[in-house]
Amino acid sequence: MESGMLLSGGQRALIRESWRRVSGSPVQHGLVLFTRLFDLDPDLLPLFQYNCKQFASPQECLSAPEFLDHIRKVMLVIDAAVSHLENLSCLEEYLCNLGKKHQAVGVKVESFSTVGESLLYMLEKCLGAAFSPEVQEAWSKLYNAVVKAMQRGWETLPEGD
Repeated sequence: MESGMLLSGGQRALIRESWRRVSGSPVQHGLVLFTRLFDLDPDLLPLFQYNCKQFASPQECLSAPEFLDHIRKVMLVIDAAVSHLENLSCLEEYLCNLGKKHQAVGVKVESFSTVGESLLYMLEKCLGAAFSPEVQEAWSKLYNAVVKAMQRGWETLPEGD
């Protein structure tokens, strides 16, 4: 996960600048991301349950305090990736373990493409005209690197089913 070869200096600057504009309101922007995620794939809703409680609707899930904590955690992971753009490899073990946790609760690797689409949607909505094709490409590269590291968590677990 060598970020030096992954992202150019210009791409790292675009990511940092755009994240500065988003990171001040993590829950608000995270709600945009997850609302879009549930719009794109409502079948992901059952993955989010707390104390064995199944949410009846995305709106119920999105307003639950436990889910808002999950949003904060997701935004912190993005923040960590942005903070370590020069050396993403230092997050490798953490992201691999995060992948294992996601697999354990039933997340499929394929769902990460929908999450990536939702992340780009959130950035576009929050940045407006500042969401240029260059910003989109830089974020796509960063997200793909993070997902590749998380996927290693799947590879280290024996296949179930």
